[in-house]
Amino acid sequence: MRAMQNPPDLRPDLARARITETRRDGQPTIGMVSLGCPKALVDSERILTRLRAEGYGISPDYAGADAVIVNTCGFLDSAKAESLEAIGEALSENGRVIVTGCLGAEPEYITGVHPRVLAVTGPHQYEQVLDAVHGAVPPSPDPFVDLLPAGGVKLTPRHYSYLKISEGCNHACKFCIIPDMRGKLASRPHRAVLREAEKLVEAGVKELLVISQDTSAYGTDWKDRTEKAPILSLARDLGELGAWVRMHYVYPYPHVRELIPLMADGKVLPYLDIPFQHAHPDTLKRMARPAAAARTLDEIAAWRAACPEIVLRSTFIVGYPGETEEEFQTLLDWMDEARLDRVGCFQYENVDGARSNALPDHVPAELKQERWDRFMEKAQQISEAKLAAKVGQRIEVIVDLVEDDAATCRTKADAPEIDGNLFIDEGHEKLTPGDIVTVEVDEAGEYDLWGRLV
Repeated sequence: MRAMQNPPDLRPDLARARITETRRDGQPTIGMVSLGCPKALVDSERILTRLRAEGYGISPDYAGADAVIVNTCGFLDSAKAESLEAIGEALSENGRVIVTGCLGAEPEYITGVHPRVLAVTGPHQYEQVLDAVHGAVPPSPDPFVDLLPAGGVKLTPRHYSYLKISEGCNHACKFCIIPDMRGKLASRPHRAVLREAEKLVEAGVKELLVISQDTSAYGTDWKDRTEKAPILSLARDLGELGAWVRMHYVYPYPHVRELIPLMADGKVLPYLDIPFQHAHPDTLKRMARPAAAARTLDEIAAWRAACPEIVLRSTFIVGYPGETEEEFQTLLDWMDEARLDRVGCFQYENVDGARSNALPDHVPAELKQERWDRFMEKAQQISEAKLAAKVGQRIEVIVDLVEDDAATCRTKADAPEIDGNLFIDEGHEKLTPGDIVTVEVDEAGEYDLWGRLV
């Protein structure tokens, strides 16, 4: 949430996963460049887990790999450009490249720029990726030494993990092509999700980050479902595992209010990541989003009444085609009322294949930048005031990183990579990543906190 133009920490589609080396001498070895959102990160973990089970080593660099998989993002044109750049870099540094992920849904687009790639597969096409790897680098497993960790290959730190509960989306937002790339909503079985979560917690995971394209719609695609909103029973069961459970990408359906008591009771973290996108009804209609910003304010008030400690994160788009100064001012006024805790903002970009491209009255680039600056200034003021109110409070934090000068932690209000941090710079030497400790907040900044152990 730093004040830059669509900065990397607001752009999970540009975030590269950290790859840990797992290889032995003489072992066929694959490198992985994982771009994209946390949902793509889970895809990368599944691919690497399958490869490790077949005896492949994992290389963190190009030079040590027999071939490289690039898991791409294709959501925004700028993300497509980043993916093409990553493919080009892998070709230059290694030469043997297999492409998968969202941009893989457009193979001609990739091969038109990089005809030397060995294969192109679409999102979550695990078998096709493995077939391409087998063709490029035949497996040579050693059953005595190629033992896969019980939790599989993880690209996140050991103490937290993304838990993907569904694929695809049934919405038709005009600026989005995810349904075209990943298809309609397809929810994983309740038991399969729960068993994966149980195994993660057994392996030491302290925080489960629940993700999908539309988390609150989980299970509504089941023809034989007995519940109106299966996400509620899934959240209740996850809340019994003893880990922090954080809900991401929650579309604000009416049944979301039934999640709030679980947060008030401590079963699920009091944190909702809800993509509101805008506040003016005309802008929302042009987006093909629900145009009920006033009722959304009432809903936010009801959530806070039921769970006063709830933290709300959202993302917004400024400069959407046809956005007037009046519409943008409505968004700023709505922000003053909603007082969201965590906010990200994108300047609108055309996406190849999106229906919004054809809308009239596109906003000039300099005006989009000016509105983005004004929006982020407003969001920063709200964040600074909310964090200042935490000084003197005692809160639980989870430790992410321990260095010589400080421990970097997160509160229950902070998701990894996208929100703020709490720093402990005294008495932190014996802490380890994954510890959950109590601190007293003694300083606040625009987005981060500082505290001391109690």
